[in-house]
Amino acid sequence: MAKVKTVHVCQNCGNQSPKWVGRCTSCGEWNTFVEEVVVKETKSPLSSRTASGAKPQKLNEVGIEQIQRIDCYNEELNRVLGGGLVPGSMVLIGGEPGIGKSTLVLQVALDLKSRKILYVSGEESIQQIKIRANRLKRENENCYFLSETSLENIITHCEHLEPEVLVIDSIQTVATAHIESSPGSVSQIRECTNGILKFVKERRIPAILIGHITKEGSLAGPKVLEHMVDTVLQFEGENQYLYRILRSIKNRFGSTSELGIFEMNQEGMREVSNPSELLINRDHKGLSGTAVAAAIEGNRPLLIEIQSLVSTAAYGTPQRSSTGFDLRRLNMLLAVLEKRAGFKLAAKDVFLNIAGGIKVDDPAIDLTVISAILSSNFDLAIDKEQCFAGEVGLSGEIRAVNRLEQRIAEAEKLGMKKIFVPKSGKNLNLSKFKIDIVAVDRVDDFFRRLFRKS
Repeated sequence: MAKVKTVHVCQNCGNQSPKWVGRCTSCGEWNTFVEEVVVKETKSPLSSRTASGAKPQKLNEVGIEQIQRIDCYNEELNRVLGGGLVPGSMVLIGGEPGIGKSTLVLQVALDLKSRKILYVSGEESIQQIKIRANRLKRENENCYFLSETSLENIITHCEHLEPEVLVIDSIQTVATAHIESSPGSVSQIRECTNGILKFVKERRIPAILIGHITKEGSLAGPKVLEHMVDTVLQFEGENQYLYRILRSIKNRFGSTSELGIFEMNQEGMREVSNPSELLINRDHKGLSGTAVAAAIEGNRPLLIEIQSLVSTAAYGTPQRSSTGFDLRRLNMLLAVLEKRAGFKLAAKDVFLNIAGGIKVDDPAIDLTVISAILSSNFDLAIDKEQCFAGEVGLSGEIRAVNRLEQRIAEAEKLGMKKIFVPKSGKNLNLSKFKIDIVAVDRVDDFFRRLFRKS
């Protein structure tokens, strides 16, 4: 006979308590405990699904097989995954509502015409999916759609259909009858993910899961969800902008330093193979406060435009505002300009923006940030065919950056005539570039050379 008991589970970390408490003792969050009914049976229907014929083996007894990845017919997604989907792997995609997760996954499912796909949606009906497919202008005779939220029914349909790729949209809507709690709870997400994991590992088919995120930006559900899957991808971008960045947070079969860039349009997510041409504006001749940075995002070099506006503080207290750039680092750079270079900016408002709505953490854009700030402060325009790459230290020195040759090559490819780089660095072969390379080592010396002709 089944034993029924109730426990209180933290919806943030999954910590359990026999009684309700205001603050979780594990993660420290307030008012996150919810009462859930737990039914303990003698045998779980999902726990009995074990890999058939699995035996302990020595490493020298295991044959190395050439794993054939599944091509997604999407270069940006393939790059982030490490070359495609690995059979038997689970990929979790998270992001803000409306960022384009379902659109991208549906687009990939409809493009895989040589594979049998099962697309399970717990949020939309099949008619709604049909409307989105018509908007994407794609069809696939081998793609089957199912509107279902029961884990047992999903596993049964998978056993009969035998798909080669499984898509779940989203994992928070799937529930199992074994757990008597609402869909989306910690217990349901953990149990359902475990059931799907056992099935795909046994059948060696890849599964793509779409996950919701919390208001803090982390994936909803227990942290164990990210440990169970093989790959965690994060969609970033602002809804007001067209560009989306797909980052790899975890990848057991590839690098986590890769990223994919997409553009949202009426026909879905378009791959952006050369984002530098879209992120910089060539028509800002004569305008001050704009500079171009040679940045590295992941393993990809790209040129981004940094805009700055410096004005006199209207109410006595200066404002510091930054979009796409770390505000604390902006305050540090302003302090360096004040202390080491003698520029009086303490009584002025400083606004900084990275064009395109993207966020960049590369420290090599420091030189571009201070260039844009001083350009706006003195109302002196920077030549649109110049770009910058360098990290600024607290003592006013310009420090060396990584992958300098890639940055220079990207700048030269996009028609830049001059690039400012750090003087201190490794012995690099810069003679192969036709672009004018200016090496600088101090902030004060850099600005004298930058605005010498102005």
